[in-house]
Amino acid sequence: MSRSSYSEPRIYWPVFAGLLALVKRYILAVLNRHYYLLLAATMASSSSSSTNLKIGIVGFGSFAQFLAKTMLKQGHFLRATSRSDHSELCLNLGVSFFRDVEAFLGADNDVIMICTSIMSLTEVVKPMPLHCLKRPTLFVDVLSVKEFPKNFLLQVLPEESDLLCAHPMFGPESGKNGWKDLACMYERVRIRNEALCSNFLQIFEREGCRMLQMPCGEHDKMAARSQFLTHTIGRILYEMEINSTPMNTKGFESLLLLKENTVKDSFDLYSGLFLRNRYAKQELENLELAFNKVKQKLLDKMIYDQDIDDSMNNKERERN
Repeated sequence: MSRSSYSEPRIYWPVFAGLLALVKRYILAVLNRHYYLLLAATMASSSSSSTNLKIGIVGFGSFAQFLAKTMLKQGHFLRATSRSDHSELCLNLGVSFFRDVEAFLGADNDVIMICTSIMSLTEVVKPMPLHCLKRPTLFVDVLSVKEFPKNFLLQVLPEESDLLCAHPMFGPESGKNGWKDLACMYERVRIRNEALCSNFLQIFEREGCRMLQMPCGEHDKMAARSQFLTHTIGRILYEMEINSTPMNTKGFESLLLLKENTVKDSFDLYSGLFLRNRYAKQELENLELAFNKVKQKLLDKMIYDQDIDDSMNNKERERN
């Protein structure tokens, strides 16, 4: 009996060990499943909260290059296309350059930012094969006038595409030391993907810009009185050929700086500010009227003083 009872564990122990192994594998499988579910959830959460965007840029001139440097610094992935060949520059910056517009549009961009000149907008965008877009895309125009691109883009963009009109009101010169406290105007023209739109605007918010939400028409009305007027005065000073003197005042130095900063921008930009802003012509007329008023006041004063001098001379002659 003792021998039989002693041999009994030898018969059942392998079965127990097998069951134990099955339980162990089951527990590990459950733990692994929960681990991967947790990992997937974490990655999904990280992805949804990430603000890194795939941004395609149409037109890669100096202003686009200026914006691109900050976007790259923030970790966004940039692609660009332009009528000029910027492939070498883009390679140095870390931007993917596309000569083929169709390939550019099919590259699965989250955002397409339009950085053409004001005057070339229609001839650049109209022929673009927008049917190549893989999915609904947020288009952002950053031109210096707003009503004109807004109305044009609403006509030509696919209905499913969102549209944000924005104007970072600074450039390579005024923003060379950072964007803090510089103004960035925007209007959510047609936005269904609010998260994507907000992520794009955060590019400017993170740099400390003053974010100004307003209708495009209101922007153009204000810009005609500020930006266009500033450029006009600067151009006038340039045509007058004013230069530094040994007796500069602070006010005159401000005028010299205005002239120098203004002529750094192309005449194409200046003409766009006039031709594509319906309020600019009135401001140009207002400037001419104001100049004539000031001129007339000076002439009236000159005539008045001359009359007084003539009167005094007549009285002096009468006494003599």
